[in-house]
Amino acid sequence: MDVLLIIVVLLFSIVVHEVAHAWQARREGDDTADRLGRITLNPIPHLDPIGSFIVPALLYLSGSGFLFGWAKPVPVNPANYREYVAGDIRVSMAGIVSNVGLAVLSTLLLAVLVKADAVFGPFGAAYDTAYTALHYGILINLVLAFFNLLPIPPLDGSHVMAHLLPQRFAHQYRQFGQWGVLALMGILYLVPGAFSIVLWPVLFLRGLADWFVRLWI
Repeated sequence: MDVLLIIVVLLFSIVVHEVAHAWQARREGDDTADRLGRITLNPIPHLDPIGSFIVPALLYLSGSGFLFGWAKPVPVNPANYREYVAGDIRVSMAGIVSNVGLAVLSTLLLAVLVKADAVFGPFGAAYDTAYTALHYGILINLVLAFFNLLPIPPLDGSHVMAHLLPQRFAHQYRQFGQWGVLALMGILYLVPGAFSIVLWPVLFLRGLADWFVRLWI
């Protein structure tokens, strides 16, 4: 059951992440993703066989304690943005904001669930399933948010970094995106302590979420 819940929560979270990119791009003046049907919660147009299934499964089965995945990148044309630099930053950050929002929403719903259980009595298996799913909602969305903040192409944080670099370096930096994910996975597995550095803010905020929920018991 835990594996199924993880898959459902992860897929929903990465779909919302991509929808947020597409929705913000439309707000900035580019309807490319909208015309291709990417502003939808239907997971099928968003799923990537490797990033949505194979990588999360391998990470889970490896017992690494780190879960990550991605969907097909949303096609956008920054040339259509009304403000190129600001628009590109807002579109790239929209996915991260959506995951932080889902983590906050999961925390609030978990607090309500715990309070309802304390007031009205145990709800049985349905309570256990919802409780576990919301816990995964907090953890997975925090991981997605902070992982995507890393300034390694093609992660979302790299869009901000590219605009801070001199133009002659920015192009080469963006081109590194074709190898970025492989390089990042290599660093996380081969560099001692890399997992801890990435997960520290996630674990800290998850601890705050747990503290908030316990206030309602």
